[in-house]
Amino acid sequence: MNKREGEGCPRKSADAVQVRDVSGNPTSPVITVFKVFQQELDTKHDKYERLVKISRDVTIESKRTIFLLHRVNSVPDAEDILKEADAKLDGVRQKIGHIAEELRGDDIYQFHRAFTPGIQEYVEAVSFLHYIRHRSLISLEEINARLVFMRTEKADPEGSAETLPVGAQVLTFQVTPSDYLLGVADLTGELMRMCISSVGNGDIDTPFQLSQFLRQIHDGFSYIGNTGPYEVSKKLHTLRQSLGKVEDACYTLRVRGSEIPKHMLADVFSSRTTLIDPEEGVV
Repeated sequence: MNKREGEGCPRKSADAVQVRDVSGNPTSPVITVFKVFQQELDTKHDKYERLVKISRDVTIESKRTIFLLHRVNSVPDAEDILKEADAKLDGVRQKIGHIAEELRGDDIYQFHRAFTPGIQEYVEAVSFLHYIRHRSLISLEEINARLVFMRTEKADPEGSAETLPVGAQVLTFQVTPSDYLLGVADLTGELMRMCISSVGNGDIDTPFQLSQFLRQIHDGFSYIGNTGPYEVSKKLHTLRQSLGKVEDACYTLRVRGSEIPKHMLADVFSSRTTLIDPEEGVV
């Protein structure tokens, strides 16, 4: 039976009227609640974007420090390079202090993806400098001990054009274990490049030191296995490649080092390749 004109679904008509009333009434409780949600999401998004920009700056400055440190083997006074690298890393730490300010009072893991690339690059740079100086691996505790910042809080009294200092506040930034492991994994690639430059300069002792050090790092990562972060398992393949290249060069230096002129030792890396099973990267 056909409905006469004017007859409809009373329920749908009432719902439509209610929706129009809510959307057209800015004082509606529903609109008020969603405006609060909107402000919270906008604030979180803006903070995330600021952290991404700071992380990008940290990455750039850390990479420049690493490039600088690769000149250690080619200059007469390496201490000047190390001091300049220290100054650059101090600037990087100040940028990390800005990250600590942004994260004040927030859960670090809500914004972790925004700044983790920069922190990993910083760990790589600071551990590279530490190895050059001490021939050892810097610990996570040593890295975090340097990420303590003093910030002065100021009061802005109503009606006053000047702000008054009210005291200093200590801010700390804690590098997560996963970021530390990923930074150390990237360090192995820089050590392999350091081995190449050392051989090119006629230094045949450094490759053997690096080989033992890389083997220790590899053994440490092997203990982690599948219990660590997924990204660590992916980078283990690159770590093995770096170790294989250094060990292959050490083998060649040990067997043929006496018959190869020092200025031609760098050709050892270009003339020999390391065969590594691509499936070794999955543990």
